[in-house]
Formats: sequence, C-alpha cells, structure tokens
Amino acid sequence: MYTLSVSPHIHSNLSVKNIMWDVIIALVPALCMGIYFFGTQALYPVVVSVLTAVITEGIISRIRRLKTISNGSAIVTGLLLAMIIPPGVPLWLPAVGSACAVILGKEVFGGLGRNIFNPALIGRAILMASWPTFMTTWMEPKLSLFGRIDTITSATPLAIVKLNLSQELPSYWSLFIGNVGGSIGETSALALLLGAIFLFIRKRISWHIPVSYIGCVALLSWIFGRNGLFTGDALFSILSGGLILGAFFMATDYVTTPITPKGKIIFGLGAGIIVVLIRLKGGYPEGVCYSILLMNAVTPLIDRWKWTIPKKFGEINA
Repeated sequence: MYTLSVSPHIHSNLSVKNIMWDVIIALVPALCMGIYFFGTQALYPVVVSVLTAVITEGIISRIRRLKTISNGSAIVTGLLLAMIIPPGVPLWLPAVGSACAVILGKEVFGGLGRNIFNPALIGRAILMASWPTFMTTWMEPKLSLFGRIDTITSATPLAIVKLNLSQELPSYWSLFIGNVGGSIGETSALALLLGAIFLFIRKRISWHIPVSYIGCVALLSWIFGRNGLFTGDALFSILSGGLILGAFFMATDYVTTPITPKGKIIFGLGAGIIVVLIRLKGGYPEGVCYSILLMNAVTPLIDRWKWTIPKKFGEINA
C-alpha cells in the first residue's frame, strides 16, 4: 500500500523564527561598532525603530488575529531600518520609518512572505523622499586617546567624491573598521563581514547575490572611473556606502529576491549596474537602496524567465 500526500515531502527543523534570529545575531557586530563610533546618538534610534516595528506588528497581528509577532521579523525590519539611517536624527524619524516599513512594506501585501519589496528599504525610501535633510546630515566619529569627544557633521566618503569636496578621503583602514561618517550600521565593513560569515556558516544565505552584486559594482567602478576609463578605485567603491550591508543582509532576503541560482546572479548584476549608474550619474551619492528596490520589482519576471527556470526532474530535451 502506498501513502499519498501533498507536497512538501522533505521536512526540516528550519523555521522563520530561526532564520530571523540568526540575522539579528549577525547584525550585532555592526550595531556594536556603530554605537562605539557614534555613541548614544546611534543607540537611541535603534531602540525606537525596533520598538515601533514590534508594536506596529503586534497591533496589526491582533487586528488580523494572527500570531506573527513571535517570529522575529518585526525586530529584523526595525533593526535594518535603524542601521541605514544617520545617527543623531530626531527620534520620531525612525519611528515613522519603522511604522511605514511594517505597514506599507509588508502588511499591505498580506504580511511576511507576500511582500514584493524589502520592508526596511521601503521605510528608508519614504524617509529619504519626505525628509531628505535629516537623511543626508551625517556625523563624523571622533575618538580621542582619553575617551570620546563630541561628533561633528561631515560628508560621507561617497559624498566627498561625488561633490568634489576639498575634504580628505578616509584611508582604507578607516573604511574597513568603520571610523567614517555614514549610517549607523553600514560603515564598518569588518563587522558586516563577520556577520556575513556567520550567515554563511549557518547556511542562511548563498554566495550568488553578494558576489555578483559586489563584483559588478567593483568592476564597473574600476572601468568607469571619474578620471577616465579604467581609473576607478574598486576597493573604495566596495568599502564606501551601504554596499556590503545591502549585499549580504538585504539583497539576500528570501521573499523579495529570486529563488534560483541563475536568477540570484541576474539580480545581483542588475543591482550592481543600477548602483554604479546612480553613483556616477545620479543626484544622490549612494544607490544601494534604490538598486535593491528596483530589482525587487523585477524579481517575479526573473523567476519566470525560461533561462532561470531549472529543468524538471527527469526531463529530457527533444
């Protein structure tokens, strides 16, 4: 006698809650570095953003009579949003952005698993369009031998290059450890890479999107340098801005990115091209947020493209 049942026939102990908490753990090093360099001006927005996301999710879950508040997705949304906004912003700003991320980025589509766009990036895009002054006022971390001194406003490394400012560019080491101006959680490449390694060890992400994304940005930035062809600084392009945070923690989102290996590579290449176009020709120095959102929009098309669809098991070409 055969037992017939519907798919899936392969089960595992992996759950949404496990994945979300692994992402939270992976983000802790970058969060700690942000707080170290920017102080409480980085801590308070994170707390407000996470609390707002959890409360908003809880209210909606209660209205819809669902039990989604315990899976940790709201914490991830609030944390990611806080990490891509500048330190020292008014605390109502992360609250508004976090609420918009949960409501407009996720719940209007039916909740987690049905959203088209990355919720945290939706929240950032709304804040950037509504309050661009707050979202482009950066602080430069300043540490002294005997302790912390007050921070001052400064331009990000990408803004220095984009606007041809007279300010000296930071060293590669400063870019690597995060001792530069920028958003709360995107400045320290070292901390972000440690978190990415953790996600790889836990097998929560694959190499396809991060490698194709970062590799495309590096190659095109080197080819189309500001002083002519093949004069660009690929390493500076990788370490500056939110590329590493976006490549490992946002472009790898299970819901809003392609599901096949070929589709993931196409997604990464497309996002990389958009980033370089915005950085070179756009009015804003950074393009990671919009590159991922735009590729989120074409993800359904990528998944349905004949070239990316894997062969059926046992299929033989005629």
